Amino acid sequence: MIDLRSDTVTRPTEDMRAAMARADVGDDVYGEDPTVRELEDRAAELMGMDAALFVPSGTMANQIAIACHTQPGQEIIVESGSHILNVEVAAMARFSGVMPRAIAGQEGSFTAEQVETALRPDVYYLAPTGLVCLESTHNAAGGRVWPGDRVREIIELAGAKGVPTHLDGARIFNAQVATGTPARELVAGFDSMMFCLSKGLGCPIGSLLCGGSSFIEDARRVRKTLGGGMRQAGIVAAAGLYALEHHVDRLAEDHENARLLATGIAELPAVSVWPQETNIVVIELDGLHTAPDLCRRLGEQGVLASPAAAGTDRRRIRMVTHLDVSRAEMMRTVDLLSQELRSPAV
Repeated sequence: MIDLRSDTVTRPTEDMRAAMARADVGDDVYGEDPTVRELEDRAAELMGMDAALFVPSGTMANQIAIACHTQPGQEIIVESGSHILNVEVAAMARFSGVMPRAIAGQEGSFTAEQVETALRPDVYYLAPTGLVCLESTHNAAGGRVWPGDRVREIIELAGAKGVPTHLDGARIFNAQVATGTPARELVAGFDSMMFCLSKGLGCPIGSLLCGGSSFIEDARRVRKTLGGGMRQAGIVAAAGLYALEHHVDRLAEDHENARLLATGIAELPAVSVWPQETNIVVIELDGLHTAPDLCRRLGEQGVLASPAAAGTDRRRIRMVTHLDVSRAEMMRTVDLLSQELRSPAV
């Protein structure tokens, strides 16, 4: 089976499993797991921030950041297609009592001018802006990297207004590999950021939330509130350390496989392909086929894919490359898709 639904479907390599088996562990809630501490220190160093916190998921990392930066009754500025807004089950409202103020971006990013328009003035009957959130790479925009000049302008504007900034950097290392810019430079100036270990880096679980020392101490309390305190977590933290050492540079292979996939699909009839930058390929269908039906038919032929927009889009399909798929499987996928597109829609 060729599984292109997400880069979360990867399984630990044998070497990663061996590193997990060797892990030195302790009780992380007591702060006594040495492997977790090592991973957190390494993450903070890579991002150029003071401290980091190991959490079970990217969603939890984002929601902890929102809870620490905001007060109930505030708004947070997000892009309209962002993960925080669309696929985190309204957690910002449930846990932090804040509302999203969505900006319709272009290819997943908005401008400082749009942020300035969205910032609330200091008027008693308006919800004040508590946080500005960016996402890079942007999942729903097809793995696009935020332009660096836009990021810097937004951080500068928000800082001048006294509003903190957070980066959903779930796939920040894909951005690093795509641009050739170290992650610490891509995230410079943000008050906090998070990245996932369980996507392109191939770990079974885990994300890191990074920021200032006092922010991370607050985050530790919120993590416990959300049920994210872990005990002998060094077993999975060891997978993260292995991935940061061995699986970052190899993301270039995923990008090349995505490029082969996108190029091959672009030559087929009845489809178009969004611009591809990293490991996500978005296919736009014509009116003869629907995404759910085509995904079902591909699945019967051994290729798993999903409709875009978290499975809700009927005209777009998302395919994601990762360490468990090969160049040959990309060509096989193109061949199968070609056959299905030339078949009558059912």
